[in-house]
Amino acid sequence: MSSEPTSAEPNEVPNVIPASPAETETPFPPAQAAPPQRIGSIDAYRGVVMFLLMAESLRFRQVAANFPESALWKFLAYHQTHVDWIGCSLHDMIQPSFSFLVGVSLPFSLAARRSKGSSTGNIVLHALWRSFLLVALGIFLRSVGRNRTNFTFEDTLSQIGLGYMGLFALAFYSRKIQWIACAVILVGYWALFAVWPLPAPDFKYADVGVAAADAPQLLPGFQAHWNMNSNPAWAFDVWFLNLFPREKPFTHNGGGYSTISFIPTLATMILGLIAGGMMKDGKNPWKTGLIFVVLGAVLTGAGYALGEAGICPVVKKIWTPSWVLFSGGLCFAALGAFVWLCDAARLSPLFWPIRIIGANCIFVYVVIHWWDRFIQSNIKTHLGQDIFKSFGPGYEPLVAGAATMLVYWLIVAWMDKNRVRIRI
Repeated sequence: MSSEPTSAEPNEVPNVIPASPAETETPFPPAQAAPPQRIGSIDAYRGVVMFLLMAESLRFRQVAANFPESALWKFLAYHQTHVDWIGCSLHDMIQPSFSFLVGVSLPFSLAARRSKGSSTGNIVLHALWRSFLLVALGIFLRSVGRNRTNFTFEDTLSQIGLGYMGLFALAFYSRKIQWIACAVILVGYWALFAVWPLPAPDFKYADVGVAAADAPQLLPGFQAHWNMNSNPAWAFDVWFLNLFPREKPFTHNGGGYSTISFIPTLATMILGLIAGGMMKDGKNPWKTGLIFVVLGAVLTGAGYALGEAGICPVVKKIWTPSWVLFSGGLCFAALGAFVWLCDAARLSPLFWPIRIIGANCIFVYVVIHWWDRFIQSNIKTHLGQDIFKSFGPGYEPLVAGAATMLVYWLIVAWMDKNRVRIRI
């Protein structure tokens, strides 16, 4: 990973290049253009996703606890946390959006490398290196504050890295093959859970992090195949993660997350790859945005219907196939909206305050929350120990978080002004 001044290039995730408000705010470039132009909609969508990640600093849950009678703070707190098992909050959409955008950006990234004269071999080696670094960085982030390396692979970056080479390979095939690959992954992953034997009646759920008999992670009937920490993904990790040196044997993940969720995550990235290919075709952005919104409604509706019918619950934590459809549809719809606003209506300059956050998404992802205490401590030192209590003790977490976000934003604004990016 390096920090260096750069010139404008096409959109890439996680390699994202800052752009000034006036830079290349045009509809999609023709399919044969070389090098391709930056796409404002991708920058803006990515920026919103990273803003939501930064907004964790606002600590809505703490504020809601200070004002238990407030429906507003309860609503905001709900959408800044992950749902227990079935369902979706706004916070749950950060990871699928980030993964989806990896796929969206890949066609433009490949075109950029071809325009620079990179050979096929060099492009493949770069993809392999990126895949390795993403996995390694995810492990590194999950090991911070521990006595030894925590070999776990559920971090967003690790999940993307594990599936990246599959996505890269599919980028060289037709859109039909990409749709087929996505369908095969979803059906195959559903079948794996569906045929996996249910645990014995005396299975001790409390030993795997599910203490209450009526916990939302315990589903009835056929859906029990997707219960927390008693499914094939959990069984794989009990074997796989114990192959690595550990402080103590792995028995379960406290949230139910698993390594092999990278397989359906790959399906999410393929949906993004399909969207990116359609954008790169250079068709009218008004029409492309409409296609994305309609397709998004269809996919989200299909995922929701599968959950309601009891065929496959919509569970983000184990990335069920219905979750891929449900969240992937929302990603398509969101991208369609940004295509209309940024590429068709040419309002991308208005999103500059948000776009610069996405322009250094690796920086935001890695350092977010690491520096919270350092920033807040220094603000108190220079502006007074009670500065965050200016609006009352109940709002102290919110004010402290807002100040932290402002500092982060000023840093990324400086990086944007000096055309600096953190890249892999």
